[in-house]
Amino acid sequence: MAHWKRLSAILIALFLCAPTTVSAHGLSSKDAQYLQLIDGAAIIPLMYLGAKHMVTGYDHLLFLVGVIFFLYRLKDILLYVSLFTIGHSITLLAGALGGIRVNPYLIDAIIGLSIVYKGFENLGGFRRFLGFQPNTRVAVLVFGFFHGFGLATKLQDFALSTNGLTTNIVSFNVGVEIGQLLALTGVLIALSFWRTRPGYMKHAYLTNSLLMCAGFVLVGYQLTGYFTAKS
Repeated sequence: MAHWKRLSAILIALFLCAPTTVSAHGLSSKDAQYLQLIDGAAIIPLMYLGAKHMVTGYDHLLFLVGVIFFLYRLKDILLYVSLFTIGHSITLLAGALGGIRVNPYLIDAIIGLSIVYKGFENLGGFRRFLGFQPNTRVAVLVFGFFHGFGLATKLQDFALSTNGLTTNIVSFNVGVEIGQLLALTGVLIALSFWRTRPGYMKHAYLTNSLLMCAGFVLVGYQLTGYFTAKS
């Protein structure tokens, strides 16, 4: 148990002490520069950028870890991941192609809250403290909408060429799904192995508490950025 406590302390310290890491996970300067130079359809490069963005998108991945943490049947995993995919695909396309704009700090703060929500739900917090259980399917879909807007705000930061824009945004979205599939495969392999160990359930409380801590840190950081930007 001691090594899990040490791991928790280290991970939380990394979130607290690395503000450039927990800020909005935008594209790297090199990728951003390349993106703004594209003129015309660039299907494969945009798919690569979308996949890379999702694989390195710690907030999306933390939420998905919470979603599948206690799912054991493949059909349940596919259902919840599909709901999340539908949600973030709709708002990614609406934001990037439809020009719907939202404040990136507030959206990323809500994404942080989605992580807190899943950790709290996995701990049985709603039934224990509030006496009710929200509809998890609806919650995953709704939070998927916010995650999609979070992705869209990263693209809205750049002056993208209108030549081939629809093709490129759709390609980016496809890449996001590929990255999500790759990341989830890795997470499921790790969880499947961990579930065979005797300490899985014993450490589930600590793990989901850590998820909540990470979510609160993200919320606090994004709200700080929001109020700082307004001042």
